[in-house]
Amino acid sequence: MNQVSDGELKKVIADFLEMGHVENIIAMFRREPLYYNWVGEILDDERFSVRLGISVLFEELKCLQPERLALAIPSIARVLTHESPLLRGEAVGLLGIIGTHQAIELVREKRDDPNPQVREMVEMILEDYP
Repeated sequence: MNQVSDGELKKVIADFLEMGHVENIIAMFRREPLYYNWVGEILDDERFSVRLGISVLFEELKCLQPERLALAIPSIARVLTHESPLLRGEAVGLLGIIGTHQAIELVREKRDDPNPQVREMVEMILEDYP
């Protein structure tokens, strides 16, 4: 029996998100918590629809399994130092969806980001977490 590599599976997840098949990815994440460790890598995708799909995925998972969202924090935290302000902003947005104390503290640390759009995203999120 052939095994699928982690890299191939990450690509499948990203491709499904691009095609709008978020429900399939929700089912996968609900069955396998390991996938939360990959969110930062999947977020680092040039396709807007993949990054949007991750946000939709996390909004849904927040309703279904809020206790597991924090598993993605270490992976997302690595994206906060990415050279691309777009990806830093996406990471801030995901941390805002997660909304745990740890996630919001990481958002607060980006208040002084050099990019004004990232700072704006931080302030929008912190309005909900005074």
